[in-house]
Amino acid sequence: MNKFVKFATLLGVIALASACTRIETGEVGVRVGFDKQIQQGELLPGSFNQVLVGDVLTFPVKDVNVVIENMSPVAKDNSTMKDIDAVVVYNINPGQVSELYATKNRSFHTQSSEGDVLLMYNYIVQNTRNAIYKAARKYEALDMADNREAMEIYIREEITRNLSEEKLDGSITINQVMIRNVLPADTVVQSANDLVRDKNERARKEVEVETAKLEALRMAALANNSESSIAFMQAQAALNISEGIKAGKVQTIIVPADFNALMLNK
Repeated sequence: MNKFVKFATLLGVIALASACTRIETGEVGVRVGFDKQIQQGELLPGSFNQVLVGDVLTFPVKDVNVVIENMSPVAKDNSTMKDIDAVVVYNINPGQVSELYATKNRSFHTQSSEGDVLLMYNYIVQNTRNAIYKAARKYEALDMADNREAMEIYIREEITRNLSEEKLDGSITINQVMIRNVLPADTVVQSANDLVRDKNERARKEVEVETAKLEALRMAALANNSESSIAFMQAQAALNISEGIKAGKVQTIIVPADFNALMLNK
């Protein structure tokens, strides 16, 4: 009989344990009654809560990641971006979980693949998208990547401002905004490459023209000074011969002025 009692007790303990859920670190629980009503108060991390009657919903409240992908906002130059991807990290005030879930539109929330309720996830998604559209309008497409940090700051401030206007700044905190990818449209990139190539070609031609001008000036200078240069070289040669004769290094040969004529007459 004692064995039966022990066995029954063991089964009861197992059944009771299986009928409980534990709130993990970084989560907050909320009890839903058998009548589907949200009960006030949060179930804290580490607590075990029975689910024989009613249910317990779990909500991650620390560092919830919102992933925004494949956005194509319009830049300041009216070109459409090819792609912008971003991540927003936010926290939920643990003491506001029950109220947020009970009072806010259910479309503001979503469910994770693990079955947890991501509180205000869709709300943050929409606010982030709106902020990205506004941030993109401040920069031209090709300047956006270089201003990524400034855009992140603006997006975070814009979301925080909206939260404050909706009286949600005490319930939701935006921890970080990261822009992971910024790609201008292919046509914008191609136009920029064409412009750079044209500028390089223009610069090369300007160098060639300047070089040709300098060469023309050099040749003109040589032409202008050619007569005086020849006269100088002749005078220098005559001086060298004269000095050589004086030094006895050159034998003097007298050639008649009509030497050529004499040779012809002979």
